[in-house]
Amino acid sequence: MKSLEQLKWNADGLIPAIIQDHANGRVLMMAWMNRASLEKTIETKRTFFWSRSRQKFWMKGESSGHVQVVKDIAFDCDGDTLLIQVEQTGAACHEGYRSCFFRSFGETGDHSTVTETQLETPEAIYGKK
Repeated sequence: MKSLEQLKWNADGLIPAIIQDHANGRVLMMAWMNRASLEKTIETKRTFFWSRSRQKFWMKGESSGHVQVVKDIAFDCDGDTLLIQVEQTGAACHEGYRSCFFRSFGETGDHSTVTETQLETPEAIYGKK
């Protein structure tokens, strides 16, 4: 995949990927990709990422069933950030919200407000821990 040579990976071999709802433009999440996860995403049209905390390759929806079907993959002018448009099934957020960006700061910044409805509880998605 010669086009991947245009990308600038960080020192850990990762690049940030912003995941956006193809239908309405809502930013759903941000995750990290390594070359293997981006190649697998391109090949399968499903999103794959690299978990920095777990040091693990993973597919979005492998546990929850809330998969992302890739509609477009773009990169910015510097080649250091990806924008992936998807068709999202269910919640994108592991906390059960459509978007991981479900909280906003108030005008003064002294508190935050939940700005969308939780679709499912984490327990309903992943089971009790």
